[in-house]
Amino acid sequence: MDFGKFKKLAAIGMAMVVSAAVLTGCGGDDGGKKFLNIATGGTAGTYYPIGGAMAEILNKDIKGMNASAQSTGATVANINMLKDGSVDLAIVQNDITYYAVNGMEMFQDKKVDNIRGIATLYPETCQFVTLDSSGIKSIKDLKGKKVAVGAAGSGAEANARQILEAYGITYNDIEVQYLSFAEGASALKDGNVDAAFLTAGYPTASVQDISSQNKIRLLPVDSDKAEALIAKYPFYTKTTIPAGTYAGFNEEVQTISVMAMLVATDKVDDKLGYEIAKAIFSNLDRLQAAHSVGKLITKDGAMKGMSLPMNAGAEKFFKE
Repeated sequence: MDFGKFKKLAAIGMAMVVSAAVLTGCGGDDGGKKFLNIATGGTAGTYYPIGGAMAEILNKDIKGMNASAQSTGATVANINMLKDGSVDLAIVQNDITYYAVNGMEMFQDKKVDNIRGIATLYPETCQFVTLDSSGIKSIKDLKGKKVAVGAAGSGAEANARQILEAYGITYNDIEVQYLSFAEGASALKDGNVDAAFLTAGYPTASVQDISSQNKIRLLPVDSDKAEALIAKYPFYTKTTIPAGTYAGFNEEVQTISVMAMLVATDKVDDKLGYEIAKAIFSNLDRLQAAHSVGKLITKDGAMKGMSLPMNAGAEKFFKE
């Protein structure tokens, strides 16, 4: 065979492979394989085991499904991957998703239009932590204090700023320290900050670490402030952290949470969206076995704090 003819046949063959791959992608024809890539978070976090369990459920319950979970840099990275189509599903925080859909905060002028909600999952709770010895009892007492607010540009930092704002406190009123959870916890133990803020499911390992060596206090978000925040930012929900969640701190604390949620690109059609929601919420025992936050995932709570338009098929499932 002459080389020119070989190249031409090879090109035709490649085109056929590509078109077959396109046909069997998201929500491809019923006879074909459906490949779904699920973006999660770091391997030490919550999203990764939950996402892995979801992939197993989808592979077991949806005919022709080939789903896999991958470790990522979590929410902001996941939304960018959904935007460029390199993943089909992702676990993300509902507040950062709200910013993406509305072109705010870290997505200022970078609006993301191609994502849809599948379900909200479980709360990630806003926690202001201080040492009991500091004498700080309320968020309003933070004026003039050194406060670790989360890494610059992170979702947690936006939460801290919004909650402080509800109390009439701006960054001009405090000594701001842009520190991650782990850095903030360390600084609090060393006496380099007076309070540290984090957004994470409770009990949070870094806070447990502080409470194992020091008497801590969690600062409440008062009910009227919580309601004002929810009215302004629809992704917040009220949460009560039970007494005794952290060693040596036996008071119940009212605060607010954002929600971890599952979102998809608009390439996941309504039929597949329905199948995904049905499979996951018919196998909640599998999510509970994957991680302790699984017990907080319920069908009744699956639209609580939904911060973007839903996939119509998923919405149909939850309304049945």
